[in-house]
Amino acid sequence: MKHRPRKRFGQHFLVDESVVWRIVQLIDPQPADAMVEIGPGLGALTRPLLERLPRLTVIELDRDLVARLRADKRLNVIAADVLGVDFGALARRLGAVRLRVCGNLPYNISTPLLFHLLPQAACIADQHFMLQKEVVQRMVAVPATKAYGRLSVMLQWRYEMALLLDVPPTAFSPPPRVDSAVVRMLPRQEFAALDVPAFTDLVRIAFSQRRKLLRHSLGKWLDARDFAGDFDLQRRGEEVPVAEYVALAQQLQRRGA
Repeated sequence: MKHRPRKRFGQHFLVDESVVWRIVQLIDPQPADAMVEIGPGLGALTRPLLERLPRLTVIELDRDLVARLRADKRLNVIAADVLGVDFGALARRLGAVRLRVCGNLPYNISTPLLFHLLPQAACIADQHFMLQKEVVQRMVAVPATKAYGRLSVMLQWRYEMALLLDVPPTAFSPPPRVDSAVVRMLPRQEFAALDVPAFTDLVRIAFSQRRKLLRHSLGKWLDARDFAGDFDLQRRGEEVPVAEYVALAQQLQRRGA
């Protein structure tokens, strides 16, 4: 029976074989890899991955697709909402030091998923995701640009990232209304250890009033924590490099603020 894409799952199935081939080339899976695919859908990426891997773990929420996927005994199928998956526990279950994660992510969960994976980066070797191009541009944006924001800061603290491939709507069925892009995310080997919820709160406040100087938003937040350190609040949030946000978070962390 033909599977009809479901809007509630944000399903847009990749059908362009040339794009699939290019993505697999970019991922470059090796037989010993503990590879996890998020949202395999109809298997456009799954099949070529299995040509290079003896075993593949997939995470799928759609029960109809789960039944189809389980017909292939080379697949370890996890029927679950990926936002509830503990990737550290999954790595231990697979006997892997670190996982390689990939997928054509539903647009409606892409940002929540990126934040879900953030504190689990230590158990991940790399991530290759297809996302809405606008989201990828925000992920890799530099300071003093329109795209630079909360997502840029949070992810660049923990990952090295690159936009690898633009993908047009015509590569999907049904075609989305936006362009897509493939991003590579490599967890940094050296990074400042931070309290992720506290850092998230700091960055959220910093970008809560983008057009105003930070003294109107972050300044008040810091005053409430009796912060007396050196941080220039006569700037907008988008003008502050990632390293300065990290340094500020470290100062607050040392003070227990």
